[in-house]
Amino acid sequence: MMTIDAAMVMAAGLGKRMRPLTETRPKPLVEAAGRPLIDYALERLVQAGVKRAVVNVHYLADQIEAHLETRTRPEIVISDERGELMDTGGGLVKAAPHLGQNPILCTNTDAILADGEAGDALARLAAAWDDDAMDALLLLCPKDAASGYDGDGDFLCGDDGGRLRRRPQRGDAPYVFTGWQILHPRLWADAPEGPFSTNLLWNKADAAGRLHGLIHDGFWMHVGSPDGLKEAERRLDALKHTPSGRSANRGAA
Repeated sequence: MMTIDAAMVMAAGLGKRMRPLTETRPKPLVEAAGRPLIDYALERLVQAGVKRAVVNVHYLADQIEAHLETRTRPEIVISDERGELMDTGGGLVKAAPHLGQNPILCTNTDAILADGEAGDALARLAAAWDDDAMDALLLLCPKDAASGYDGDGDFLCGDDGGRLRRRPQRGDAPYVFTGWQILHPRLWADAPEGPFSTNLLWNKADAAGRLHGLIHDGFWMHVGSPDGLKEAERRLDALKHTPSGRSANRGAA
């Protein structure tokens, strides 16, 4: 299994859909079942063996930095976007000097995973990575195994080793992107300057036949709104009281 040493945690967003909870605190510090959202992501990275996490900050950045100073693992590197919000793709480019030249894990802070029978989702991602065939490997979830999401889906996953196809413009797709992915830095080696979405990098990988997906066999909690937060807390409480299920500290960390 590939060892991933570095990760990117997207924590610079404005959290508009989470208002009013984000009027005085950034979304990564909104608590779900007593823990800040960003800690769920960081604990996952520690369990995956990641040594260094680059965290980008913009909105109420001082609060995030103060919180991260209390952590000892993983090593935290701040990518400061106070001057200009770079979006997800631009954030990767700005953080590139700290990310190295090997594949990285990348996540949002509004995604909480509960593992299924196949085990740890990030271990499965790392095991599925094929450097000869992939530039991006996205963790996807069936729409009926998600909370806090009511969209039309994002991707169709073919039977040719996980190659992805985008949702048709006038249609739906069975799988939604969980926010977790492995990306290779060659994707942004010639990326444009300024803010842009990771979608641009996915399009590049797709055009080269190097955009792949892995289906998560557990549950995904999208915590992007107050309603999504309530649903996630109900799910986390249920996980705590499931005798044979994936425990909250392992399956939703």
